[in-house]
Amino acid sequence: MDPLHLRSAGTSLVISFDGREAEIIHWGADLGSTLPDPAILAAAIPPSSIDATVPTGLLPQASAGWRGRPALRGHRIADGVSGLDFSTRLRVESTSAEGNSAVIVQSDSDTGLTVSSSLTLHDGGLLELRHTLTNDGTTPYQLDELATVLPVAPDATELLDLTGRWCRERHPQRQRIQQGTWVRSGRHGRTGHDSSLIFAAGTQGFGNRHGKVWATHLAWSGNHEQFADTIGDGRTMIGGSELLGPAEVILAPGASYTTPALFAAYSDHGLDGISEAFYSWFRSRPHHVLPAPSTGLPAGKPRPVVLNVWEAVYFDHNLTTLIELAESAADLGVERFVLDDGWFRGRRDDRAGLGDWYVDESLWPNGLTPLIDAVTSRGMEFGLWVEPEMVNLDSDVARAHPDWIVGPSAASYKDGGRLPLEWRQQHVIDLVNPEAWQYIYDRIDALLSGNNISYLKWDQNRDLLEHGHAGRSSVHAQTLAAYRLFDELRRAHPGVEIESCSSGGARVDLGILERTDRIWASDCNDALERQTIQRWTGVVVPPELVGSHIGPTTSHTTARTHDLSFRAITALFGHFGMEWDVRGVQGVEREELKRFIGLYKEHRNLIHSGSMVRADVPDDSLMLHGVVAPNGAPQGTTAALFAVVSMRTAVAEQPGRISVPGLEPAREYRVEALFPAPGDADYSHTFTQVRPPAWLADGAVANGRFLAEVGLPMPALNPEHALLLEITAL
Repeated sequence: MDPLHLRSAGTSLVISFDGREAEIIHWGADLGSTLPDPAILAAAIPPSSIDATVPTGLLPQASAGWRGRPALRGHRIADGVSGLDFSTRLRVESTSAEGNSAVIVQSDSDTGLTVSSSLTLHDGGLLELRHTLTNDGTTPYQLDELATVLPVAPDATELLDLTGRWCRERHPQRQRIQQGTWVRSGRHGRTGHDSSLIFAAGTQGFGNRHGKVWATHLAWSGNHEQFADTIGDGRTMIGGSELLGPAEVILAPGASYTTPALFAAYSDHGLDGISEAFYSWFRSRPHHVLPAPSTGLPAGKPRPVVLNVWEAVYFDHNLTTLIELAESAADLGVERFVLDDGWFRGRRDDRAGLGDWYVDESLWPNGLTPLIDAVTSRGMEFGLWVEPEMVNLDSDVARAHPDWIVGPSAASYKDGGRLPLEWRQQHVIDLVNPEAWQYIYDRIDALLSGNNISYLKWDQNRDLLEHGHAGRSSVHAQTLAAYRLFDELRRAHPGVEIESCSSGGARVDLGILERTDRIWASDCNDALERQTIQRWTGVVVPPELVGSHIGPTTSHTTARTHDLSFRAITALFGHFGMEWDVRGVQGVEREELKRFIGLYKEHRNLIHSGSMVRADVPDDSLMLHGVVAPNGAPQGTTAALFAVVSMRTAVAEQPGRISVPGLEPAREYRVEALFPAPGDADYSHTFTQVRPPAWLADGAVANGRFLAEVGLPMPALNPEHALLLEITAL
């Protein structure tokens, strides 16, 4: 059987079938249109080993001699007793390919199992891989794990993944790849604040713009594992799987299980190349941040300027105050006004009301209509906060249906069953229960049907610990039920956009992003923290899908105080908005805020369609990042926006020349400081210098090669300040 060769955007995936098992013999750089005989890759057989060449299987298995993590683990159950299935022996039954997609079917008649593997190498070079296991036997099969894995080249010697916590999501950590297994387990019942959005292996010292990188992402919003597995012969596999609970998936005869998709990208020019592959895939989706045709809105609706009122009013919902906020927001140029937590029955703090999704008549005797009319009459969309997957014990629904509350016992807590520990005074509603699911669907559907709501901020504020249905672990089923809730509500209300918020950034993955229109990267609006959070969120997720807001002058989560220019430049490179009592923004500061809103509106099409560029700056106290227009820019138009960001005090007394990469090498450009400039309110706070670099006054003209190789001398910035540069094509 001829090898399977998928090629796209500088990437090749080659799978051989010589041993009747599907073997990945290459994933990486494009190999061209012709391949040699795969037999030349047969490795030596070392002493004291199996008397055969061990393949790098699409589904690594012990029966082929693989001594690392097997892809498939489980066992058959007969007469209620677990049997002993030591390993599978999968062999290729069929292959089919069309374009850059293929399906490979492998089966094992002894164990009665078939695995169908679906692979697509998308146009931008992003590989999508998933497996479907089918029980062909006559007895139930308990699945323990089915992983999707890919090999990386021997010159990948470093591993980068991400970790974090609430208000400090997605921070990088690096280590050398060594023999053994590095496993990142997520047992949160959701993706998790500490989850690694990306798992990347690369050549030594790989950076933003240099080095080879092989990276994966598991598109799943429940329990999961991501890992790098290096065996004794030096081969390394990276991949991931759903982390299943005991007996969570038992396949009846004829039943199937499909893994979450593993998305994978290869780059020969650092992490920015990985971002290019993911961004290309996101932006090629037919539903990517587009309104439904029934809304009558133009395709590619710009991402609107948002005002969320949480940090302005918290639970203090007063119609007069909220209308004042709407008036102030409209004056600034806000396009979407979002009412946060506190609008529904019994909700005066976070101890009560979750699950009772009815407008509180004592607060809103005429419903939400007066506020919605005040918002929409001023030209803004109206958005609403909900948390459909959660419930307070102090709620009408919990009192009426205690059996709808998730717990480790088959009995409800009213009947003596034990509940998990509370988290933010709340529990999880059991969406696996059809009645509970239907109740939640009906309530959210009624809200959307009865009110002019264009947007839902969909929150999820706790981990799913000790999560069970009818006495069995049910994170898997709960995740699928939540997905179905999103899907059905979107189908019923195609014009409503949804943001995924999970106590900030605890549910950020491509599984939830397939069902939502943006994510809330973090509950932290501190601009300094946000620089790192947004940088590493943006390695996978494009800026148009990342909520990024200007918070109050002094951050509510860190108590740091920052100038408006630093907060605004940070928020500019995302889906821009504010979470702030803007009624108190007056005078020069208000004019400056209006100017930034205008800058966002002027440049959002570039920010939300361009290539993300992150310079490799030797002094890590300084960051330079930006967006470059795709396919160039017409003469006289903005070709790129860059932010120069001082994260802390530098070692050197001046930054010196900093490379500005990513532009067309032979083309001439003008580089100018856009904000702050002399005369701006924040100008004197931004710089720490006797005299700025000469070019800063009138701009600099140079070609893209000069800017990338020589760079420009940057001004000396005070810590926690930023400079916005505009680059015009000449």
